[in-house]
Amino acid sequence: MHPDKTPAADARTTRGHRTATRRRLLAAALVIPLALGAAACGGDDSGDDGKTELSIFWWGAEGRAALTEKALELYTQRHPDVTFKKTWQANQGYFDKLATLTAGGNAPDIFQIDDNYIAEYAGRNVTLDLTPYSGDGKLDLTKFPPGLRDYGVVDGKLAGVAFGENTQGLVFNKTLLDKFELPAPTTGMSWEEHIAWAENVSKVAKVPGTQDASAIYQALWVWLRQQGKDLYKDKELGFTEQDITAWFDLWKGARDRGATPTPDVIHEGNATDISKQLVVTGKAATSWVWANQMPELKKNTADELGVVAYPGDPKSLWPRASMYFSVFRGTKHKDQAVDVLNFLANDPEAGKILGTDRGLPSNLDVRKLVADTVTDPNMKQTIAVQNDLGKNFGPSPAVPLKGHSKVRSELIRIAEEVQYGRQTPAQGAAAFVAAAKTAIGQG
Repeated sequence: MHPDKTPAADARTTRGHRTATRRRLLAAALVIPLALGAAACGGDDSGDDGKTELSIFWWGAEGRAALTEKALELYTQRHPDVTFKKTWQANQGYFDKLATLTAGGNAPDIFQIDDNYIAEYAGRNVTLDLTPYSGDGKLDLTKFPPGLRDYGVVDGKLAGVAFGENTQGLVFNKTLLDKFELPAPTTGMSWEEHIAWAENVSKVAKVPGTQDASAIYQALWVWLRQQGKDLYKDKELGFTEQDITAWFDLWKGARDRGATPTPDVIHEGNATDISKQLVVTGKAATSWVWANQMPELKKNTADELGVVAYPGDPKSLWPRASMYFSVFRGTKHKDQAVDVLNFLANDPEAGKILGTDRGLPSNLDVRKLVADTVTDPNMKQTIAVQNDLGKNFGPSPAVPLKGHSKVRSELIRIAEEVQYGRQTPAQGAAAFVAAAKTAIGQG
């Protein structure tokens, strides 16, 4: 399959009929793992010739595909009896395809998944509980930071292995700032200081200083943690209407002061595609992304980019799993599939091949090896920045609840209503809280 030219590492939204279709398919997928429960509990089956073919499915661009295929080829070199049926595509439509495969009884043995759906798939018993494997050493997570080792646990079961550490990054156009002799944003800058800084950039450089972050869930999440709240708490929302009103008011003030672009341009920046981020299209001096997207952003501009933490106390940031690999609970080759995950996560040679494409390697020994050998200056910058930010990481939150993708898309939809002036911050806050409660099934 061929991917979109520049898919994002972390899509920001899944809208409309795609979400409805996916939920119907996931509902249908519920019966498949139950029917295959016996297979999941038995030993691995191989073909008559003693060989095993594992199917594996992931999203990403062509570069990720080439690296992943090379790492899998290395596994086959060491385990000649194991081969792979490899399938990949761009982020857009990936989860529709995964839901279709799962519902149709053709789930891949190994598949990539992210925060949006790991709780949903785990809750439907689609994912194999990897806890016993990590307990007996077949899946070695001892070199993972604690925040990443536990990220992927849903209702006490390890539903996926974190394949890359990531964190929030405020990316800025250093070339633009240097041209106008403007200071760069700094880690630890307050939200008000950031907006004042952006207002000045707008006046001096005639380029909006910052993308409006009111629709960006990870920015909201960081801000909430700085207020002593969270995006989720147990099985409920971790915030109130008053919190969201304050968040929307913050950004209305920024728009009124000219610190951000106009709503039509803000909407462009809310797009999934990395190539449409305002920091690389020249329509804003900063964009709110994930730090591991720096190399991909750099491909879309000749300007020099820098990255700092989101505003406020950097301890509100955490070591986030950029994505996971999970094993299908109904696979006939569960032990072999787990061994592949263990290899991809912990083998030094595999680590050097995969690099930081999915984020910083979760295994700290492999991460240091990659950092010492990488030659790409953008990748070096990403590693250095994330390691620096990691010195101040706070505790990781729980994996997002089932319905998280809908919460994200509703935030974009309603924040844009406020940005265009069709709703007040208070009206938007009421609408968003109601929509988010529905999305996660909160009464």
